[in-house]
Amino acid sequence: MNIALLTIIIPFVGALLVAMGSDKYKQGLSSLTLGVTLISAALTVPVVLREGVVSASFPLVEWFNLSFTADGLAVFMAIVSSLVAFVISIYAAQYMKDYPNKGTFYFWMVVFVGAMMGLIYSANLVLIYVFWEITAVSSWRLIGFYRGEEDVKAADKAFLVTFFGASLLLAGIALIFVNYGTLELSELRGTALPNMVAFLLLGGIISKSAQLPLQTWLPDAGVAPSPVTALLHAAVLVKIGVYVYARLFMQTFGTFVPGEEFLAAVLTISVITIVVAAGSALVATDIKRILAYSTISQLGYIMLALALNTEAGLIIAFIYILAHSLGKAGLFLCAGIVEHETGVKDIDKLGGLIKTMPRTGVAYMLCAFSIIGIPPFLGFWPKLMVIMETVRAGYVAAAVFAVVGALFTLFYLLRLFSEVFLGDVRTEAGEGKIPVMVYCVLFLGAVSLLLGLMPNLPFNFLSLVVK
Repeated sequence: MNIALLTIIIPFVGALLVAMGSDKYKQGLSSLTLGVTLISAALTVPVVLREGVVSASFPLVEWFNLSFTADGLAVFMAIVSSLVAFVISIYAAQYMKDYPNKGTFYFWMVVFVGAMMGLIYSANLVLIYVFWEITAVSSWRLIGFYRGEEDVKAADKAFLVTFFGASLLLAGIALIFVNYGTLELSELRGTALPNMVAFLLLGGIISKSAQLPLQTWLPDAGVAPSPVTALLHAAVLVKIGVYVYARLFMQTFGTFVPGEEFLAAVLTISVITIVVAAGSALVATDIKRILAYSTISQLGYIMLALALNTEAGLIIAFIYILAHSLGKAGLFLCAGIVEHETGVKDIDKLGGLIKTMPRTGVAYMLCAFSIIGIPPFLGFWPKLMVIMETVRAGYVAAAVFAVVGALFTLFYLLRLFSEVFLGDVRTEAGEGKIPVMVYCVLFLGAVSLLLGLMPNLPFNFLSLVVK
């Protein structure tokens, strides 16, 4: 368990060093911190494979312990989040180098990842809530990085919507404590939740993972620098909700009986989110808004897999998290390259960039193929399997809507590529001065392809550790 605790401690210590260090070393310190965090998470894998679950608890007061648990799902999420965050930090070295207040970005980025690590390993409901709110504060500051009026409004909106959801989550936690006298997940395992408590927890979850009707803050968050949007949309923030859903409803309250109406509500929300968000992406013209709507839609697939309430659905959801984290981070970083070099985000004013930015165009397509679900990219497997499992569970109508959402995904991502990279050159731009940024995206696309060719690696690991 010591190595898992280090995965939580390292980012917060690193954030302190970033805050204290000179501007010259802030980027290096942040990348070093996130790299060590990734290594620490990876070193936890053999421990979990050998022992299954390892825990540590430090009593504070009679009703509250600092309790942490490392199991397969936690380690999987820690590796995915820290890997993508590490790549984003390398990318940011070139993207952020001319910003006078870039130290603020690196500090909050590392704090954000530390909060994610803490939440992943938390085994106490209040501890989950504490780290949940640290991510809210961090994202508020990151989204409002530029400090303009529009930026502050977007940051405030994100904070207020997710805080509303967090308040529902906290109310649910309070009712659980009143009814059962404990906050420890291990002691709540198998507990049957009343409908009201289950829906309060769900309200917090859908606000964080931007599911309808609490999704409106996420497209507006595109005002932030591209490393921020990549971090929030792909690596960390929006994955918190789906992770907490899996941890609570599928591993803690596994035998809960709000019953069919609760699961039907989750399934309905996920299906509506898939189609409505994908439809919004089809008509948007701002690159980041298109990708933000895409994120909302893809998260709907993850929630759909979880709504099946089966072990297969749980495994599929986490493979989907991996595929989306890699592919969508790459797409947002591609958008950052285009915006960085052209100063334009409106696809109607772009075109022909494949002629001057060929590697960026290739990187975009590698990542887009995975998000679309084209074989043999990693994103193909979970998208196919969630549709198949939905049919197998008897939800044929939901599967049909999922297929429609997949077609929409194909249309809007190919439309974006066509508008930005094909046709006549409208904006002069090149990628010769930003090779690190380009190679970071190529790396994420290459990993998506490699894991798609070897899907047994993540599938076998999750099959071994999911209980």
